[in-house]
Amino acid sequence: MKDMAGPNAGKFRDPSFTLDGAQRAQITLNNPKTLWFNTGTLCNIECRNCYIESSPANDALVFLTAPEIAGFLDQLDEQRWPVSEIGFTGGEPFVNPEMTDMARLCLERGHDVLILTNAMRPMMRPTVQAGLQGLRAAFGQRLTLRISLDHWSPDRHDEERGKGSFAKTLEGMIWLRDAGIRMTVAGRTVWGEREAETRAGFARLFAAHGFDVDAYDPAATVLFPEMDTSVDVPEITTACWAVLGKDPNSLMCASSRMVVKRRGAARPSVLACTLLAYDRRFELGETLAEAEGPVPLNHPHCAKFCVLGGASCSA
Repeated sequence: MKDMAGPNAGKFRDPSFTLDGAQRAQITLNNPKTLWFNTGTLCNIECRNCYIESSPANDALVFLTAPEIAGFLDQLDEQRWPVSEIGFTGGEPFVNPEMTDMARLCLERGHDVLILTNAMRPMMRPTVQAGLQGLRAAFGQRLTLRISLDHWSPDRHDEERGKGSFAKTLEGMIWLRDAGIRMTVAGRTVWGEREAETRAGFARLFAAHGFDVDAYDPAATVLFPEMDTSVDVPEITTACWAVLGKDPNSLMCASSRMVVKRRGAARPSVLACTLLAYDRRFELGETLAEAEGPVPLNHPHCAKFCVLGGASCSA
């Protein structure tokens, strides 16, 4: 990782100590609930503020395959991780031609499945629609699609994702509604709008279209804080938990890991979380057994997004 510039210069270097010499906080994997798979960084669109830089041209993380997913499901059994949820993220997961097959593997093994999607053209291909309808028929509400709908207003959503993207996502959500496929929504807080106002706007939108999504439930309508490394972020020390009244076990890296496959790699690898796909300090090994070690909170995202922002990618 390159040294931080600007207000964070000198911070987040040492995994054990902060810039002022205090002991850096670290998180132990103590109750694994979610295993994430990044299906690849290719996406049908390029957002203005994509934390993983997904685009139609970025294949830094290549497609995972169904046999690779199956191998990690076997490891879950071997390690006796009590994982109940498998999450798929990207890129756009439905760009990966094996997405519905991978979801079926996980559902057949007894896991709930969460797929993060923009609900646009890749999901709306007839073969994908047929696959999703088959999963809905076989597994019902154990399949959830979390729709990236940055804001309840078309103009603000399109600021992030391009003109006309709101309408295309809405079309996908209407199809999912009619197919009876469970949906949740992920929005953003980049505009500085009060949370109550944002949730009220989403509630009006959901009611207008008959979407069975609770705008006031933080698990059903997730509002993510922005991740900006140019903003001054405090380093998290072991003393912060008491000061903030925060339980370290509530952080993502206490309950989840993410599998990726880098371009040119022979095998997938396991990362500490979904947010830090490009920082090799958070690559823990090629197996779940290797990924059981503690994770130092040694990145601005750890502080701003997870500890101070209180966000989690899991359901």
